[in-house]
Amino acid sequence: MVLVLVEHAGGKALDVSLQALTLARSLAAGRPISALLVGGDGRTAADVLGAHGVTTAFVADPQALRAFAPDAWAALLSVLADQLSATAVMAAGTDRGHDVMGRLAARSGLPLAVNCVTASAGPPVTLTRQRWGGSLLEEARLHSGRPLITVAPHTIQIETAMESGPVEVKSFAPVLHDKDLAVMVAEHVAAPSGGVSLAEAKVVVSGGRGVGSKEGFAIIEELAGLLGAAVGCSRVVTSAGWRPHTDQVGQTGTKIAPELYIACGISGATQHMAGCKGAKRILAINADAEAPIMMNADYAVVGDLREIVPAISAEIRRQRC
Repeated sequence: MVLVLVEHAGGKALDVSLQALTLARSLAAGRPISALLVGGDGRTAADVLGAHGVTTAFVADPQALRAFAPDAWAALLSVLADQLSATAVMAAGTDRGHDVMGRLAARSGLPLAVNCVTASAGPPVTLTRQRWGGSLLEEARLHSGRPLITVAPHTIQIETAMESGPVEVKSFAPVLHDKDLAVMVAEHVAAPSGGVSLAEAKVVVSGGRGVGSKEGFAIIEELAGLLGAAVGCSRVVTSAGWRPHTDQVGQTGTKIAPELYIACGISGATQHMAGCKGAKRILAINADAEAPIMMNADYAVVGDLREIVPAISAEIRRQRC
């Protein structure tokens, strides 16, 4: 039996967790899959997991877990894995997923393989995982009685199970110790933009060094507003203080998978491409025709973004009149 930590929001399982369930079915090789959902509206999110191969969903919803507490989540996974005699434990490779699975590995003394894109049943389990921000794929074997695995976000297409049925939803409330709740989110502060979530946006408009200044992002925000898009940026922009770190796309920022990524004045360093490689289409606007991102773009426009971006916005307005 494979146990998967499923993250959820607004009564729906996150896409990255459904991607993890898709890979979990490969690892399970016909064995049952169970899911753990923590807090809030986990019971609502669990109802649809049968279509993704989950036979039993355990929902932990004590008052103490209303806020994210990584040690508590790791404790829940540890107890449930032991109760179910789980052969493997998996999670999406999100900030939370890595945090929880790292703590689970530490408390259990088991090895953890992160950012995996394939997994085949063993023993030993055979894995392919991303290294160096996705620029390198590593083939590995994980020798463990209970492999712990995180799945690289936006690398696996969500697929429903060939054979599925209704999921059995159960409450799960093991005893938690005070030390498990020593680290807990005290407050959630919304992103300064207050707009579309960068991680979930279908369209992202980003600016890099070529935008020139903090004030230069006005035309980026204008285009994003017309497209109902999120605003992103490169690392150099956050380092300069032009945009907050929450807007950064890249290996050390947010990894995105929009339908369209519009990169304005971004050179396309390896670290940045690691964050946007999940995009279905990339439109690059850059004065340098030899910039690395131009080689990776589906569409490239060579020119001054201060002229091109406002022209795109103007044409969108004209078409809508």
